[in-house]
Amino acid sequence: MRIAIAAVALLALAVPPAQGQQPFPVRPIRLVVSFGPGGTPDTLARMIGPKMSETFRQPVVIENRPGAGGSIAASIVAKAAPDGYTLLMVSPSFAITAALQSSLSYDPVKDFAGVAQIGYSTTVLVASPSLGVKSVKELIALAHAQPGKILFGSAGAGSATHMNGERFKAAAGIRATHVGFKGQPEFLLEVATGRVHYGVAGLGPAMAFIKEGRVIPLAVALSQRSSVLPDVPAAPEVLPGWSRDGSQAMLAPARTPRTIVDQLNKEVLRILALPEVRERLQSYDFHIVPSTPEELDKSLRADIETFRKVGRAAGLIAK
Repeated sequence: MRIAIAAVALLALAVPPAQGQQPFPVRPIRLVVSFGPGGTPDTLARMIGPKMSETFRQPVVIENRPGAGGSIAASIVAKAAPDGYTLLMVSPSFAITAALQSSLSYDPVKDFAGVAQIGYSTTVLVASPSLGVKSVKELIALAHAQPGKILFGSAGAGSATHMNGERFKAAAGIRATHVGFKGQPEFLLEVATGRVHYGVAGLGPAMAFIKEGRVIPLAVALSQRSSVLPDVPAAPEVLPGWSRDGSQAMLAPARTPRTIVDQLNKEVLRILALPEVRERLQSYDFHIVPSTPEELDKSLRADIETFRKVGRAAGLIAK
């Protein structure tokens, strides 16, 4: 009997596991970023990717695919095999694009599975030094004096920076013209040179410009002042009704096996808890808000509905 039991045990070890139980990962992971280098999604991907690679012992290849408010990158991942080897790093623009565009090549809800929410950036309203304004009040006054002639930049139509700019414009009751670029570094450079007058950017990409005096911070879109920019007023102090929504997150194609999604979620949350990662993110006031896959899916649905309302109010979509 003992010999028979041993034989059965050896036979079980010799039989390969079922397909759903194959080790993961056994080859490189492709992490597609919805915006260009230097923006918040790219910064997060390059922070998380190497740490993930160390744990999984496989390369995590960062692939920037900017354009169309993040929909180019989303389309690539939506069509990828649901095996965990192609992932998407998104900003709030994912929900914004879903809310504003009805003819996307993918379904923003049905074609993706949430992996983990990462958190949200502190956003800051910045102006060109050449504009000659030192406060939100002065910017609004200038925009009223020159309706339609003041230009605000963003990381592209449908991006979070675009929507935040529209929300500021609506709350301030001003007329300003939007100019979109490929990413935050590009539009911040245009603000610094004075070719674009102002914009709302993530504090991470904007911080170097602020420290060098190339752009002037006028307000942060938070309920209270930022610890990184304590002398800059928060939105409620200068313009009640102006706020931010949405978050940075990681997604996978729909139908990715739940065991793989859970494994990825556990790894992302482990990385976000590392002291060196938390310290770096907190250095530019990024708020870490990790989640389960279910919490992220629920949050994305709520964000899409919120941005639909904002889009209608701003005249970006039909009411």
